[in-house]
Amino acid sequence: MTPHWSDRRVLVTGAGGFIGSHLVEYLLVEGARVLAFVRYNSRGDPGLLRVLSSQNLSHLEIVAGDLQDEHAVRNAVEGIQTIFHLGAMISIPYSYRHPVEVAKTNFIGTLNILTASREFGVERLIHTSSSEVYGTAIHIPMSESHPLQGQSPYSASKIGADKLAESFFCAFELPVVTVRPFNTYGPRQSARAVIPAIITQALTQKVIHLGNQNTIRDFTFVKDTVAGLVKAAEVPGILGKVLNLGTGQEIKIGELAQKISRKIGHSVEIAVDPVRLRPEGSEVFRLVSDNTLARITLGWEPEVSLDEGLDHTIAWIKNHLDLYHVGSYEF
Repeated sequence: MTPHWSDRRVLVTGAGGFIGSHLVEYLLVEGARVLAFVRYNSRGDPGLLRVLSSQNLSHLEIVAGDLQDEHAVRNAVEGIQTIFHLGAMISIPYSYRHPVEVAKTNFIGTLNILTASREFGVERLIHTSSSEVYGTAIHIPMSESHPLQGQSPYSASKIGADKLAESFFCAFELPVVTVRPFNTYGPRQSARAVIPAIITQALTQKVIHLGNQNTIRDFTFVKDTVAGLVKAAEVPGILGKVLNLGTGQEIKIGELAQKISRKIGHSVEIAVDPVRLRPEGSEVFRLVSDNTLARITLGWEPEVSLDEGLDHTIAWIKNHLDLYHVGSYEF
């Protein structure tokens, strides 16, 4: 256990999601008292928290609600020392279909977290952004000073949320740190994301259906993303900063699909699925992180290589294929 987290009262929004569930698991092991905020559904489904061990679950408090509900957020924040705000609607294709819902959840939800954090004197708030706020690279690598470009309703909603966090630091001295992960991947991720989409198809089909194969991304293993989030909550002297979490290594999506196919040992054809293509003006063609600031201020650097991370992810998905709707386009 780490002394910083022992008995610390921590709120994680978006706790039932991919990164959130890994973060919750880490914090429980470190002795934190975690309140997991998940979106309500009539099934009482806590999302990916259900895959945690029974021992971890026994020490976890779960509350269901909606980030747009200021009263639910206030009730969750009261008495909390540290907040990790990961809760958001993150699907870009979904944001094309339902921009109002995405904007309200990501903007108003963040405003509610910020307001409650100020009211109850939270010691530190980690606001989770996204590399999508940068849009297509204007220069490489992309530092935190790269222009922000709202190329989708999702990215626009996250830009707005980031600016709200900035404003609360400047206007009210709220102790907030903004973290911008580049494409995180790993065990538990849904096939909404490209790596699980490729793996599930390569394991079961002769053809992999993808969108644009020439886009370039910087992939970070979930263990490294969680480590960066945790350090952002621990390290002194960084309030108000924005920090990229990425590897600085880039790969084309088509090359990534070939790499995964070789690892699985299947010869597959890669086909373009028009349904998976973004509108031309909305496509983000290249994202590559400059992680210098995180290295210097947090002492953070990615430890898991793409090859090692893919091996872990492939092995997990092989053992959990029943959780996926293989071949269907999940947005």
